[in-house]
Amino acid sequence: MTYRDLMWKTLPIERLDKETPSLIDPEISEYIQIKKDAIEINAQNIYYRDLNDLIKHVAKWPANKIILNNITGQRYIGTSLRRKIEIEINGTPGNDLAAFMDGPKITVYGDVQDGCGNTMSQGEIIVHGSAGDVTGYGMRGGNIFIRDNIGYRAGIHMKEYKNLKPNIVVGGTAVDFLGEYMAGGVLAVLGLNLGENKTHDAKYVGTGMHGGVIYIHGKVTHTGKEVETRNLDEQDNKLLRELVNQYCKYFGTHKNVEEILGQDFVKLIPVSTRPYGRLYAY
Repeated sequence: MTYRDLMWKTLPIERLDKETPSLIDPEISEYIQIKKDAIEINAQNIYYRDLNDLIKHVAKWPANKIILNNITGQRYIGTSLRRKIEIEINGTPGNDLAAFMDGPKITVYGDVQDGCGNTMSQGEIIVHGSAGDVTGYGMRGGNIFIRDNIGYRAGIHMKEYKNLKPNIVVGGTAVDFLGEYMAGGVLAVLGLNLGENKTHDAKYVGTGMHGGVIYIHGKVTHTGKEVETRNLDEQDNKLLRELVNQYCKYFGTHKNVEEILGQDFVKLIPVSTRPYGRLYAY
């Protein structure tokens, strides 16, 4: 019998939705355990579709937290969840973690793969590790904090929507096409793992950017022609302090807030809100 057969046979969907977690059958106690106000799920060998179905159903229970153990690349965890619930992930989630998410707070004790926070609207993702490519693709609200490094095209097509404003904070470094076609929000790269006077490997930073702002500590040798470099003003310093405060709160570092902010930062802003206007026919 497969996991899905066992799960749905023991706890039909209508009972999952309407009755209490005390209905869990001993047969499936290896998958689900109730600990105070948290639901703990052992995801070992559970197919990603089954796991996501299970998460969406138990998220309707009155518990405030879901703990996922033994995560090994299952995709789409947290996708489209709207309830403000905490999800703790132990392991390495697969692509599109928290895609279209609108509310939960997800903490990952490990790395995340590509597409983390794809088109998310609200909520928070805290990664105790590094992130893959296209993190925050089309993101339009919420916060992503990456303790270490981030892959290619982070923040691509980030945008602001009504009163929503997305933020991505990276403790380490980034690679090529950071902030590509960025239309809104904030990207902050703290460069905590860079040696003195060292340079980020990122090339084409801000290519096609037409909104938002990128804050970077450390040298960048190649930016897109659509951006220009400026010094931070009072408003920038206030915003960056808020983000660094949160970063240090979540991760703690060998450097405190004042040490991080005492380093030299520059900001990249778009030259134009319509960098490709001349390409269009009217």
